[in-house]
Amino acid sequence: MPRIRLVTTGGTIASRAETAQADADVVASIQGEALRAGLHDRLEGIEIEVDDFCSVNSFSIDLPLAFAMAQRIDAHLSDPACDGVVVTHGTDTMEESAYLADLVVRSQKPVVFTGAQRSADAPDTDGPRNIAEAVRLAAAPEAAGLGATILFESEFHAARDVTKTHTSRTDTFRSGEHGKLGEVDGTLVRIYRRPVLRRTFAPTRIETGVDLVRMAMGASDRVLRFLASEGARAIVVEGFGLGNTPPAVTKAAAEIIAAGIPVIVTSRCPEGRVKPVYGNGGAKDLERAGAIFAGDLTGAKARILAAVVLGCEGADLRGAFAELGG
Repeated sequence: MPRIRLVTTGGTIASRAETAQADADVVASIQGEALRAGLHDRLEGIEIEVDDFCSVNSFSIDLPLAFAMAQRIDAHLSDPACDGVVVTHGTDTMEESAYLADLVVRSQKPVVFTGAQRSADAPDTDGPRNIAEAVRLAAAPEAAGLGATILFESEFHAARDVTKTHTSRTDTFRSGEHGKLGEVDGTLVRIYRRPVLRRTFAPTRIETGVDLVRMAMGASDRVLRFLASEGARAIVVEGFGLGNTPPAVTKAAAEIIAAGIPVIVTSRCPEGRVKPVYGNGGAKDLERAGAIFAGDLTGAKARILAAVVLGCEGADLRGAFAELGG
């Protein structure tokens, strides 16, 4: 009989309205045992043990808490009595927690993140089915080695590639040009591809001083210079297109890199890789200054990778992005 640990962290899947008023606050308040209670008739033959890790909406999760979550997952999977882990999590930052877990969890056993877009007290809540299918995936022997995944609406995705694409629709998670890994079809788990760009690290801590800045037309250098002056350990810049930034930002980035603070370049485009092509203050000048190009990682995922690598002894940030940026 497969034995799955259900690690609960709050989120919409564990939330309900505080009062009956139409505009009542929705807050995370449901414990893991209540989430498990509705699964018995759906998952005969799978044993589920609950770990109430925390109970917050995911917009409150920070890097230390997400790192502690990944460590907890790793500890569960080191137990021979655990065959896989399902994490219930809010959707706002789920992709970041999942990618952090993908980078630091050493076990090859399945790790599946899931949640809901509709609260537990909504008449059409999507939570129970998502949990049931996530448990089904985590219990499947063929899911070993996939790394951390996110399952929603019967589809599961690689943590590296997936992102939340819609504020409220239940099929919000998509992997863009990479596509889903597979789907759960009733009692069947179908895998269509396996992720290639995977590696695990052994950080002793998580580096919280990594900041993310998104470019807009005519953006000034003020934010980058302020972050550098306030002790940023690295700065991720979501540039235009192939990774270009306004000339003032490019100049500031060059000075910040020269001062010993890494600048990592991603694109605000939802698909495609960054590549230094343009001069006159563009990405070519960022490359000459020593910026690190993050391939097709999103800004949020690049920040997670940097935070993990900088928490390792002898951190090789450039090497990590060359290997995992795609």
